[in-house]
Amino acid sequence: MGSDFAYSNHSHRPRGPVLSTLSAVVPAVRVVQEQVQPYAAWWESHNRVAAAGREPLWVALGDSMTQGIGASAPDRGWVGQLDERLTRRGWDHRVVNLGVNGARVEDLLERQLPVLEALSSTDRPAALVTVVIGSNDIVLRRHRRGLVERFGRMLDRLPEHAVVSNLPNPHHEARTIDAMLRERADAGRLVLVDLRREGPRSWRGRLASDKFHPNDRGYADLATVVERTLERSGLLSRP
Repeated sequence: MGSDFAYSNHSHRPRGPVLSTLSAVVPAVRVVQEQVQPYAAWWESHNRVAAAGREPLWVALGDSMTQGIGASAPDRGWVGQLDERLTRRGWDHRVVNLGVNGARVEDLLERQLPVLEALSSTDRPAALVTVVIGSNDIVLRRHRRGLVERFGRMLDRLPEHAVVSNLPNPHHEARTIDAMLRERADAGRLVLVDLRREGPRSWRGRLASDKFHPNDRGYADLATVVERTLERSGLLSRP
């Protein structure tokens, strides 16, 4: 996949009625929502160039947090900030960001994993795969139904040593997923980004104006958790 890379970072779903209403009547929410289309377009342009490269490949899977919604620019989300740090550390790489605003686990299964599989090959697999997904599934009860099973199917399809975040959320489903991730991490099947234990203790001063997405500072903290996880895992030293 090179110059013909045509993945869309735009969601195929219309904005929900609650968010539409909030965006219309609450300026702070509208400001963040106005980032969605241009940020998706920015990553699409970036990805077309990155997909054509030959450096070791990092594929980032996820939702609005992977896309960087809430940050001051598309590359000021945790993916962009970590990308910059890894370059400064001397890790030669390129990043293809498949994050989509509003994405749920089913979207990763249906849309993002097939692209990851197409980007990778037996003789040249992705050097790094990161996954931050599930927040949009946890928010509404109807999306929580079957979430654990879907998350398990997603993990079964990820390559070995994929770097996967847990969900810092009190719901039963989030705790069950956390236990699943820890079991697989202990077995050496994946690398756990432990936001439940290592994420910010307080989000004060770390949220965008909508009080939901992180701002640059919040994303910097998330990038630090992932960076430390990569350091411990030894993934960056792999050939």
